[in-house]
Amino acid sequence: MNTVVEREVELRLILSPERDLPVPARLGYRTDDPYAVHIVFHVDSGQPVHWTFARDLLIEGVFRPCGHGDVRMWPSKAAGRGVLLVALSSPGGDALLEVPAAPVSAWLERTLRVVPPGSESGWLGLDDGLAALLAP
Repeated sequence: MNTVVEREVELRLILSPERDLPVPARLGYRTDDPYAVHIVFHVDSGQPVHWTFARDLLIEGVFRPCGHGDVRMWPSKAAGRGVLLVALSSPGGDALLEVPAAPVSAWLERTLRVVPPGSESGWLGLDDGLAALLAP
């Protein structure tokens, strides 16, 4: 059985120190893809923008700077509240997003209860697939 853990959250796209834009998004986690976190950004382009990265990256990013390449993140403070800053890079451009830390941490905790760290491979069905391949 596949379990899905989702949460709607409003991010802030940082355009400059004085200017940002709200970006509604949905965080998603699925037990059929237990190593990944999915984010769907609902932007005004007509089509939502999808990003996928390692759940371990998000777990670490809540506590300390991490990542390299396409996805980097680090905890910070904005207006006296905890936030997670997420820098995304693609051939189409770069984005710096501010994410409220409390709802993301609560959502992440729910994913960890569904699939505890270190148990992800058990959700992939590799043993069943291998047994089927090796069966006479």
